[in-house]
Amino acid sequence: MFTGIIEEIGTITNIVKQNISMRVTIKCNKVLENTKLGDSIAVNGVCLTVIKLQVDSFEADISYETLDRSSLKSITVGNIVNLERALTLSSRLGGHIVQGHVDAVGRILNISKYGEAYKLFISYPSELDKYIVEKCSITIDGISLTVANVSNYSFEIAIIPHTYENTNLKYKLIGDIVNIETDIISRYVERMLKMSTKDNRLKDLMLGLNT
Repeated sequence: MFTGIIEEIGTITNIVKQNISMRVTIKCNKVLENTKLGDSIAVNGVCLTVIKLQVDSFEADISYETLDRSSLKSITVGNIVNLERALTLSSRLGGHIVQGHVDAVGRILNISKYGEAYKLFISYPSELDKYIVEKCSITIDGISLTVANVSNYSFEIAIIPHTYENTNLKYKLIGDIVNIETDIISRYVERMLKMSTKDNRLKDLMLGLNT
């Protein structure tokens, strides 16, 4: 579990493409502190397992499922990625609950400066529409953000200068794809409503059989 508060940005220094998977090496510093083999690190919002540690980098495998669902399938050597270590019981939950499980990828439609801040517009696939509403929490490339506006399968996000300067957003261009993870709470609510409806239908059916 993560919070969506990026600890540092790292650099992809090596990629080994395997049969249906990929192994990456990421150069970094801060997220290596107290990190052990088997620990989880979110890379652009994707939860990856550390399989090898070096003084200034770590290696992780990316499964075929992750490659299919996330933007990591298109990363190249030199790419800048957002990094966050997994949440501990003593950590502050500064963002929101982030699983590191990408729902889909979106595409950057526009980036514009707005005073000292920035406006970011991102398109998303229709299947995510019910989970994205104004003022909801959303994770973009591992960054905990708030949706400012929603329209025609796209949403707007206001980016403060600190977030822009300390994440990979300042390296993004119009047309780039990003990882999207919707708020898990909305999915739990949806599931409970579905189960409640199912239970009520079952009760109605049983009452009908008993009359």
